[in-house]
Amino acid sequence: MGALMNNWLLWSLLSALFAGVTAILAKVGVAGINSNLATAIRTFVVLLFAWLIVAISKTPISLSTISLRTWIFLILSGMATALSWICYFHSLQLGLASKVAPVDKLSVIFAIVMAAVFLHEPVSWQQWAGGGLIVAGAVLLSLF
Repeated sequence: MGALMNNWLLWSLLSALFAGVTAILAKVGVAGINSNLATAIRTFVVLLFAWLIVAISKTPISLSTISLRTWIFLILSGMATALSWICYFHSLQLGLASKVAPVDKLSVIFAIVMAAVFLHEPVSWQQWAGGGLIVAGAVLLSLF
C-alpha cells in the first residue's frame, strides 16, 4: 500500500481523471451565471476541501516555519492558478468542453519548456516528440 501511495504515475492519472471530470462539471456549472462568479465558488470549495485534507492528514501546521521564498512562490503559483481557472471557466462558457479541455492541456507544453528554461531540467527528444503529438492532438481536436 505504501508503494502505491508514493507512485507519481498513479497520482498523475488520478489528477488527469479529476481534471476531466472538472471540465464536464464546470461546463454545466457555468451555464447561466457569470464565469468569474463560478470560478470564485469553485475556489471557495477548493479552499475548504484543501484545509479539510490538511486537518485530516494530521500534518503539523506551523506556518511560521515556512520560508519567505516558499511563501512568495506559493503565492505566485496561487495567482497563476487563479488566472488559469478564470480563463478556463470563461472558455468553457464560450466553447465546447470537448474542444476547450484539449487546448487547456497545452499547459503540458508550457510546463516542459519552462522546466527546461527556468529549472534547467533536461528534455529528451522523446519528450519533445510527445509534446509535438500533444500540440498536434490539441489542434486536431479543437478544429473538428
